[in-house]
Amino acid sequence: MNAIDTILLNFSEIRRRSINLWNGIPTEYLNWKPDKDAFTCIEMIRHVLEGEHLFHKIIENRGNLGNYQSPWNDLEYTDLKNELNIAAIYREKFLQMINTLNEADLESVRIERREVNQSKTLGDYLNRIAYHESVHTGQLLSYLRTLGIDRPQLWD
Repeated sequence: MNAIDTILLNFSEIRRRSINLWNGIPTEYLNWKPDKDAFTCIEMIRHVLEGEHLFHKIIENRGNLGNYQSPWNDLEYTDLKNELNIAAIYREKFLQMINTLNEADLESVRIERREVNQSKTLGDYLNRIAYHESVHTGQLLSYLRTLGIDRPQLWD
């Protein structure tokens, strides 16, 4: 297995576990949040899905977002199925982009985000994207623990 295959497997496994968790959130708790400044459960799910698209655009433009407009702008939150359906085409394009890379790209391509004073290799940046989703998975697990709801088994 080469580095690209490993990265794709990692993204696949992280998303599989996220969806497992997201499916474990009872519908009546999708709009729950631990405090007034936090994301609700459904907002956090969208944040993860939308964030992946944003990161994809950052990679495509090597850091420059220009006048990026999110496809999620003005969409109402409904349910998990709808959120996953909206994100499906963007997820596929993101994974296809990774599939077009070669291992040398992971070190030679740089993502330069001047607005946040960030310069990373593509390999580093892809790992940060995966970490972002993993962090939010942990947050949602904490939400369920706080609510006293059984948490899905993610470590299969």
